[in-house]
Amino acid sequence: MKLNPIIVSLLETDLYKFSMGQAIYHQFPSYKTNWTFKCRNKDAKFTAEMVSEIKDQIKNYCSIQFTEDELNYLRKIEWLHEDYVDHLRLWKPRFEDFEITDKADCGLSIEAVGTWLNTSMYEIPVLAIVNEVYFRMAYKYEDLIEQYKKRLDQKVQWLIDGTYNIGSFSEFGLRRRLCAEAQELAVKKLCENNKNFKNSFCVGTSNVYLAKKYGVIPVGTMAHEYIMCVGQGNPMYNPAYSNKLAMDSWTKEYGVLNGTYLTDTIGDETTHLDMGYTFSICFSGVRHDSGDPYEWGEAWIKHYEKFYNKYKDERVNPKNKTLLFSDSLDFERASKLYDRFHDRIKVAFGIGTYISNDTDVEPLNIVMKVTECNDRPVAKLSNAQGKTMCKDDEYVEYLKKAIEWRLGHK
Repeated sequence: MKLNPIIVSLLETDLYKFSMGQAIYHQFPSYKTNWTFKCRNKDAKFTAEMVSEIKDQIKNYCSIQFTEDELNYLRKIEWLHEDYVDHLRLWKPRFEDFEITDKADCGLSIEAVGTWLNTSMYEIPVLAIVNEVYFRMAYKYEDLIEQYKKRLDQKVQWLIDGTYNIGSFSEFGLRRRLCAEAQELAVKKLCENNKNFKNSFCVGTSNVYLAKKYGVIPVGTMAHEYIMCVGQGNPMYNPAYSNKLAMDSWTKEYGVLNGTYLTDTIGDETTHLDMGYTFSICFSGVRHDSGDPYEWGEAWIKHYEKFYNKYKDERVNPKNKTLLFSDSLDFERASKLYDRFHDRIKVAFGIGTYISNDTDVEPLNIVMKVTECNDRPVAKLSNAQGKTMCKDDEYVEYLKKAIEWRLGHK
């Protein structure tokens, strides 16, 4: 069973790949990274036919280049620089960077090795390809897409009649979407119906290709990989300072009001420690991606209140900051979080799989994470059990001890 090309444009990735990509291009162009695919679903199995199709789809993705029209679109994003866009004119994915085999419990192993500038761009399209190949070949696709459309229509109706009020939200579902058709339909219907929603508003999508196509805002700032590689990829640095190093380099690249900081790469406690008064001004808010969202939200309101009470500076007034929630959300969870926090701080949501892959079949829980930087192991110490991913257990223990030492020597 051969499928039509799944990725048709190099814009078909999340916006934060471009914001991180520019910082990598200017500050870390020689860094090298290894990426590893993992499927967390115990009962998901990829057949030999699926693996062959995934290889062909990735090979097709590696044949694409940016068009002048796409580059002109990127130029209009005010924080992207001309030299980085010129780099993208020459850039294309390299199939030679991939090793794709059936040597994994799930039947699919994908490794990518190369410069960080290259391999960072592979993660999102590869995950989109794996998802679509799996669901089209493992199930009767016509049934899944019909189930999906009915559930999407119900979601739109809930926002119209006010069953759920969630304020502003963005569609974040590219990496785990059922298929390209499903995500495009979601973006189209949500944005077209904004005027009809009772107390909610779809700001846009993380998918830059769809943002361009439908004239909506592309959304995103950074991912865990940035903090991991900047903070753990250089042997001269203590990895317990990963957040400070990442904040320093990000502010060097983007200045003040430079987006939303992702807090859970090596634990929230070090993030609170490193995001002092100055960085609390620089970043417009913080993003939640693991752990208890209510405890997290209360802790960050207290963080901003501490500086606001001390300096009386409106730039750190919680009411001028944003909590962005993005961890396994549906409308019910988002509505409850909105009710809890919206009158004390700005609240926003990035909602992914619930919007882009909601059918009678359980979605795939797949990731492709950076596991080495400059031939050194790197790790994310998530606030949730099971999300830590590293090939070197000894390094994970070293990282934990480094953090413990730092927190004991504030």
